[in-house]
Amino acid sequence: MSILVCGGAGYIGSHMTATLVEKGYNTIVADNLSMGHKAAIWQGATFCNADICKPAELSTVFEQHKIDAVLHFAAFMAVGESVENPSKYYHNNVVGTLNLLDTMLKYGVKKIVFSSSASVYGIPETTPITEDMPKAPISPYAETKLAAETILKWYANAYDLKYAALRYFNVAGAHESAKIGEDHHPETHLIPLCIHAAQGKIPSLKLFGDDYNTPDGTCIRDYVHVMDLADAHILAMENLLQGGESTAYNLGSQNGFSNKQIIEQVQKITGKNFPVEIVGRRAGDPDLLIASSEKIQKDLGWNPTRTTIEKIISTAWQWHSQNPNGYGDL
Repeated sequence: MSILVCGGAGYIGSHMTATLVEKGYNTIVADNLSMGHKAAIWQGATFCNADICKPAELSTVFEQHKIDAVLHFAAFMAVGESVENPSKYYHNNVVGTLNLLDTMLKYGVKKIVFSSSASVYGIPETTPITEDMPKAPISPYAETKLAAETILKWYANAYDLKYAALRYFNVAGAHESAKIGEDHHPETHLIPLCIHAAQGKIPSLKLFGDDYNTPDGTCIRDYVHVMDLADAHILAMENLLQGGESTAYNLGSQNGFSNKQIIEQVQKITGKNFPVEIVGRRAGDPDLLIASSEKIQKDLGWNPTRTTIEKIISTAWQWHSQNPNGYGDL
């Protein structure tokens, strides 16, 4: 069975590709390498240099490979940049998704797992967050994810497409082999930034706000290990291939850790007491974001076995320690 991974050279996409190859799937990666790394593509996968914003390139991929299902990760994901340049985000994340779906239909492929985001909920009134809670995005990035989900809903209604939209909370960690990990340019995520501070790559870690309505004054977030996330995609994909219905699922640990707790854990695991600089809040950061993942656990039996904060940070530290310059290609 052949699976197409769009964005398979990126952080989550590369871990997804590794999981598919390890499980014996014929895995095809389509990526334009604008954000991803060719060195991150797992050995055994077939690489196609293709851009979802270029329908002709997508058609070539589908003509050359008989695809059974698609996993779609090819999106820009920096919230701040999306505010500054919404055109870039709508063009790639929405128009690109339309191109992909239309190409799928053209070649008779009707199963897709979509990489969505917990940001579609905006600032929730209550936690834990369940899939049926109101959607109120507060950034162009989040709006593009919700727009793509809406497109999927109507394509499913009109064209008998089947989809699963997986809404991630904070994804972190790395493959246990340390062959692949998180290497963004620029980096905006807390755990890799802490590790960069521990390595001396940055002079200090900037902590955005310490006056939130939480026990220690810093934001609380729900973290999930990237390999547990990949396992959830396998379950969702196999369910669709076996005739499952379209739906959306949250992916999180159902536990919250404050920014200060994350910093302390990184300092403990790395043995480095790096300096922390408290700066002003970022606009739109809610006090608390915690997922309810009961739906996917009940429906598909998802059991995140690596999602402890110690495992997440230790695998990330191992990757960064063995790859101090990341992939070294950007």
